[in-house]
Amino acid sequence: MVSSSWENQTTIVEFVLQGFSSILQLNISIFMMFLVFYILSVSGNILIVLLVLLNYHLHTPMYFFLVNLSILEIWYTSNIVPRMLLIIIAEQKTISKAGCLAQFYFFGSLAATECLLLAVMAYDRYLAICQPLHYPILMTGPLCITLAASSWLCCFLLTAITMVLLSRLTFCGSNEIDHFFCDFTPLVHLSCMDTSLTESIAFATSSAVTLIPLLLIIASYSCILATILRIPSGTGRQKAFSTCSSHLTMVTVFYGTLIASYLTPSANSSQLLRKGFSLLYTILTPMFNPIIYSLRNRDIHEALKRCLSKKPAFLR
Repeated sequence: MVSSSWENQTTIVEFVLQGFSSILQLNISIFMMFLVFYILSVSGNILIVLLVLLNYHLHTPMYFFLVNLSILEIWYTSNIVPRMLLIIIAEQKTISKAGCLAQFYFFGSLAATECLLLAVMAYDRYLAICQPLHYPILMTGPLCITLAASSWLCCFLLTAITMVLLSRLTFCGSNEIDHFFCDFTPLVHLSCMDTSLTESIAFATSSAVTLIPLLLIIASYSCILATILRIPSGTGRQKAFSTCSSHLTMVTVFYGTLIASYLTPSANSSQLLRKGFSLLYTILTPMFNPIIYSLRNRDIHEALKRCLSKKPAFLR
């Protein structure tokens, strides 16, 4: 039943994203910094995709999953950053209700998919290190495609449930969202209806797609660590660890920033801090992933050298 206290209020059809309005004097500097981060993030992930596609020796399960992750990062950051840049430099803060819900849907779906892809990549490293003789038989092409496709499909379907529930809420009163993108919590706080069911389902689905993959990652790396410690030679241990160190760093950065963001108190005084943590996993993490995976990766280095050494057709 609709409450009479807001029954006669105008229903909200668009929202106002406040962005970083508290530090307007730094708009130009912030815009330039985020633009550079965005360009580096997109170009770095595109480079990873192209290197894997153009180099046959990188056509392995590990790099197949890395390509999926890079494509996800491009989509993920492009869903949020361009509009955030418009908010900063052009003060184009309004976003339609449909646009806001769509942004949340892709943000939630892609963040959840990243959790599952990181778990799949941890499983791949577990098989490669703990069962090296059976690895080519177990991690086949069809299985890789199934694991990747299932990660995408599962998360987009689960987030659709929350998005449908959000779309059925009525929003009235204030239409200002004190954030730089349409996140779940700011949206439900603007609703005039009882949001307990929506929040419960969103909590259940988000917990499932974040905690279960995290537990699988921890279990995989526990087995990997036990296997590495049983290797007699120091060189062998170092070589085994180097094959999963990049992925482990990615997991630590992603989950660290995600957990820090959502464990931050929701008081108004900490809202700027929450935005700062949100920037970490929406801009910096997608930018760091290609850097982390290429810094100590000999295969990526060799693939890049091979591509750079090829002369353009008109110079041959």
